[in-house]
Amino acid sequence: MSAIIEVSHVSKSFGGVKANEDISLTVEKGSITGLIGPNGSGKTTLFNSIVGYHPIDSGSIRFEGREISKLLVPEIARLGLLRTFQQTRIYGKMNCVENMLISIPHRKMTLLEAFRRNTPEERERAEHLLHFVGLYEKRWLQAGSLSFGQQKLLEFAMALMNEPTVLLLDEPTAGINPTLINGLIDRLKHANREFGITLFIIEHNMRVIMNMADRIYCLAHGRLLAEGTPEEIQNDQRVIDAYLGAH
Repeated sequence: MSAIIEVSHVSKSFGGVKANEDISLTVEKGSITGLIGPNGSGKTTLFNSIVGYHPIDSGSIRFEGREISKLLVPEIARLGLLRTFQQTRIYGKMNCVENMLISIPHRKMTLLEAFRRNTPEERERAEHLLHFVGLYEKRWLQAGSLSFGQQKLLEFAMALMNEPTVLLLDEPTAGINPTLINGLIDRLKHANREFGITLFIIEHNMRVIMNMADRIYCLAHGRLLAEGTPEEIQNDQRVIDAYLGAH
C-alpha cells in the first residue's frame, strides 16, 4: 500500500497552548487507521487541520501527493477527503432522504433549487445508502426524530453520498447504544472493503479500534507518543501508562 495522507512535522497552537507539536504520521491507501489518546491530546485538532478547518503553524499535510495545508475546506472536500464529527451535523427538520440530497457539495444552494435539480440517480443512490446503514424504513422521518445513534448513521450515509476517497471519523461509536455498535462496525468495514474508502478513525472504545484498525497512532499532550499494530500498541508501556491503563 502507498500513503494517501502524509502529515509531516505538523504543529498547531491556539494562543499559548500547543495543541499539536511536531506530529508526523501516514495513512495508507485502503487502510483503516486509528488515532487514540487521552482527552485533550490533540486528536480532533489534527483532524481539523487535515480537512482544512484551521491553518497549521508549521509542517506539511499531503493528500495523494498534493500539499493541501493551505487549501480551504470545500477545496479539500472536492478532492475526496471528508470528515464526520462527535456531534452530528444533520438537518433536523428535513427527512433522511432530503438530508442525503442536500449533503452533495453542488447542492449548497437554496433548498428549493436543491430539490428542483436533484436527479433520479441521486435519489436512488440516497435510498440505497440509507438501506446500507439500516435507515431505509425511516427515510421519510424527520432526522431530528431519530435517536442519536441513528443520526450518526445518517451522517455516515451523508458522507458516503459524496463518494469520498478518505473518510475521517471522530468517535463514530460515542453515544451509540451498544446494540447498534456491532452493526456500525460491520458497515464501516464494508465501506472500507467494498467501496474502497480509506478510514482514519478517532475512537475511545478500545475494543472497537483494536478490532478494526490496521495501524494505530497514539497522541499524548499534543505529541505523537507511539505507533504500531493494535497488538504493539496494547503492549506499549508508554501507551498503557498514558492512556490504556484507564480503559
